[in-house]
Amino acid sequence: MGDIKPYPIAVDAQHIKDLKTRLSLAKFPDELDEAGWDMGAPLADVKRLTKHWKESYDWRKAEEELNKLPQFVTDIQCDGFEPLAIHFVHVRSKVQGAIPLLFLHGWPGHFQEVTKILKPLTEGGDGVQYPAFDVIAPSLPNFGFSQGTKKRGFALEQYAETANKLMLKLGYKEYVTQGGDWGCHISRALAHLYPKYCKATHLNMDVANRPEYWKNPILALQHAVTPYSQREQHGVHRSKWFEQEGYGYNVEQSTKPQTLGYGLADSPVACLAWIYEKLHDWTDSYPWTDDEVCTWVSIYWFSTAGPAASVRIYYETIHNVDGRKDKLDRQRIRSWTPGVKLGFSHFPMDLSVLPSTWVRTLGNVVYEKEHNSGGHFAAWERPDDIVTDVREMFGKGGGAFNVVRGATGYTS
Repeated sequence: MGDIKPYPIAVDAQHIKDLKTRLSLAKFPDELDEAGWDMGAPLADVKRLTKHWKESYDWRKAEEELNKLPQFVTDIQCDGFEPLAIHFVHVRSKVQGAIPLLFLHGWPGHFQEVTKILKPLTEGGDGVQYPAFDVIAPSLPNFGFSQGTKKRGFALEQYAETANKLMLKLGYKEYVTQGGDWGCHISRALAHLYPKYCKATHLNMDVANRPEYWKNPILALQHAVTPYSQREQHGVHRSKWFEQEGYGYNVEQSTKPQTLGYGLADSPVACLAWIYEKLHDWTDSYPWTDDEVCTWVSIYWFSTAGPAASVRIYYETIHNVDGRKDKLDRQRIRSWTPGVKLGFSHFPMDLSVLPSTWVRTLGNVVYEKEHNSGGHFAAWERPDDIVTDVREMFGKGGGAFNVVRGATGYTS
């Protein structure tokens, strides 16, 4: 592990100056009378945030706060691809036998999402009342302060391979995961490809298919005869809204990421508006401060590979550019994974909010919790809920207790 090195974030002053210059030259579109969030990020909000980002926001202060986290970088090479310097946060609990937990973010998230659950899981877990965890939170390749690939075909298999190799390099022969968005998809990929190492996953996003009689006869019958709960009824409406009114970004990023990339790479206002819309629409009335938004977007703007690199994961997942056999696409990750225990936290304002019978088609679901509030960025919006759910799933009496050999999270 000699090539694992500390990583202090230190954005070049010229990069910050360039950002301020670009913000000062921003040209805004007009807006229709009485336009609201249904048409996208409102002009007044984007103007206010642009002004704040340019005149009041202090990246160096945010950088100093982020650098309080123990961050590292190491090279990870996927088969057939170049080595990439992978940035990650790594906090070890003082409790011997702490559970290794790999936190996986998505888009438009990043490693910062782990910060609110980090101390409760690593320090708050005393190994007596609550299980203790070692937490590893990487910047995915092409995101944050990790390098990006220059080769086509870097898809779910490679994101999972990177994560698994990182955990093995850190000395964790078995581990569990937590994630939503792409963190959910990558966790599912790990369950398919590396069940020897990835022993359980806790997910805060529902991604599954309706149970079918020839695949899941008991679940299909249960789904057919059991009325939807209030949560599930609301989930139908929320999921329908997302499919009809919120899915356009996904189509663009899945089909023409390069075209979109010109705007994201050249215009900080375009990058801001593209991401801020999701921060608003995908959360449950979370009270974003202007500083929070600017830090969130700045991590994309100052990212090692640039903001355009982050959207390519959508394209590579649905396209088989190298003709690989048994490609791990969005449908395959929805198939049954034996041997890897699953847990779900259901939040009502997530993007895909599915009935329990659906998610149980994925594998051995040992934990489910329904929440009355919360959205897509659960670790940021509802950190206490995520901490509680993870503790319940992996703690004594939980469905995934003692799933990692020699690491129960307890002292005795």
